[in-house]
Amino acid sequence: MADRNLSFWRQQLTHVPESVWEASELETLVLGENKLTEISERIGRLKSLRMLDLGHNILSHLPDTLGDLDGLSDYLYLHNNRLTALPSSLKKLRKLRYLNISHNAFTALPDVVFPMTNLVELRASDNPVTSIPESIASLGRLRELHLRNNRLSSLPESIGELKELRVLDLRGNPLLSLPRTIASLPRLQKLDLRWIEHLEIPAWSASLEAQGCLVYR
Repeated sequence: MADRNLSFWRQQLTHVPESVWEASELETLVLGENKLTEISERIGRLKSLRMLDLGHNILSHLPDTLGDLDGLSDYLYLHNNRLTALPSSLKKLRKLRYLNISHNAFTALPDVVFPMTNLVELRASDNPVTSIPESIASLGRLRELHLRNNRLSSLPESIGELKELRVLDLRGNPLLSLPRTIASLPRLQKLDLRWIEHLEIPAWSASLEAQGCLVYR
């Protein structure tokens, strides 16, 4: 049986070998830490993929056919690239549990993220994101939300709808206030508020600490 896992990690690749796009049995494809500037539309042929790593490349756009990988369930790594947007087709990735879009150039969380209702972990740190929409509430299964080093001055009240949330990392944002709804998150274990210069820590944070949540100031 053909190998279902293929890794080209840190191979200095500027192009993906053509043979990869014929390996329809692949479940894991690692192309991270290379020098890729584009990904072929033929990636959409890899219907068995469960994990795809495109992190640490020089990608400024992604092919629409990435959304054809609707079996992608485990991980999608897109961090450390030059992305400003994601293809609208990615809203079809409804089985995906882990998405990392950190260290890119997003000024807003891409709308295609919010239909990914099976997400358990979303990493969007180190982007110039200025606001989070109320539709974040659609990600009701999220356990970890990482928003470190963005440009957020506020958060939506609907963040209190993320009842499964364990970790909320807000470090290094220019936050001026926090919605009180955060205090109602029943499973929150870590709220990280370090490196925020002008935020007055709200009194309700004490109730989180009383239930065992670590509040880092």
